[in-house]
Amino acid sequence: MSKVTDLSTHNPKGKNELLLPDMSTNKVSIVILNYNTKALLDQFLPGVLETNYTGFEVVVADNASQDGSADLVRSKYPEVKLIQLDQNYGFAGGYNKALAQLNTPYWVLLNSDVEVDPNWLEPLMQKMESDNNIGAVQPKILDYENRNMLEYAGASGGFIDKYAYPFCRGRIFNELEADNGQYNEERKVFWATGAALLVRAEYYTSLGGLDEDFFAHMEEIDLCWRLKNAGKEVWVCPDAHVYHMGGGTLSSLSSRKTFLNFRNNLALITKNLPFGQWLRVFSVRLILDGIAGCKFLMDGKPSHTLAIVKAHWSFFIRFGFWWNKRKKAPAPISFRNHDGMFDLSLIYQHYAKGVRHFSELDSTDSLT
Repeated sequence: MSKVTDLSTHNPKGKNELLLPDMSTNKVSIVILNYNTKALLDQFLPGVLETNYTGFEVVVADNASQDGSADLVRSKYPEVKLIQLDQNYGFAGGYNKALAQLNTPYWVLLNSDVEVDPNWLEPLMQKMESDNNIGAVQPKILDYENRNMLEYAGASGGFIDKYAYPFCRGRIFNELEADNGQYNEERKVFWATGAALLVRAEYYTSLGGLDEDFFAHMEEIDLCWRLKNAGKEVWVCPDAHVYHMGGGTLSSLSSRKTFLNFRNNLALITKNLPFGQWLRVFSVRLILDGIAGCKFLMDGKPSHTLAIVKAHWSFFIRFGFWWNKRKKAPAPISFRNHDGMFDLSLIYQHYAKGVRHFSELDSTDSLT
């Protein structure tokens, strides 16, 4: 367990004392996980603080940064609650340990590199509070540098194909679409982005939060899948929009990211698919992953091919560990909620049929 070294809001009068959130006014905590991103905090915190919504607090959860991030928050943003962890627990671990310190009913997991529109939170909260069965909602994610483009991390809602390849409404693999309002309707999705994710605290806690063993990449898909296995809904609300700088924890050119994506996807389906479906999907994925490794090799990227090999090796060495998570799942692995899953192969659609846009997919293949 982490040791929380600071759970105080800096007192402008100079007293360093514990100040708990005022539950009479605070309904939602906007939680920004930080690790050595002092400049980003200074750039984007003012906009978050100007959010046009009654009853929110802003929390910075600091993963033991060494760049003076915590000092910046204390001195320049006294209205921000600071949770200072004793070491870097990563994305999932940092959020889990920070959120455990909060007692508001709704939490927003917000990346430090996100600029928010002043009215971004109201539509998300309206959607969340319209139905107690909704567990997570995301806004539309636009590119910070090119604001008419949907952004990779979540675009206008997350989906998966029948072999558990994730994609977005507005992003298929690395093909991104311009935002022309074509995906502005609210709808149920399969997963919501971790860059700006509104969750119901009760459900997040009961399902065990983010899986810290993923380290990075696909934790939010895993959480949303567990929500769906529990019979809850995940939505995108494009009336709310934010601008994501992107880049993430690891560069898209990083073989480490390739390793995590392939390892975590095998863990994802092992944890969440019913046995019969898991056996079919898992068998196909082994073949497709092998093809992906060969393609990396032909493209002159042997380090990525090696990363796939290491990902499979890592997964199979700990197969019992991942299978145990499945057996201990808080919700039955029924997969009865298919909203946002397409009964098609995205690889075939994209590479064989040339599909580049979400709107080109056959809607009759959606299992909504």
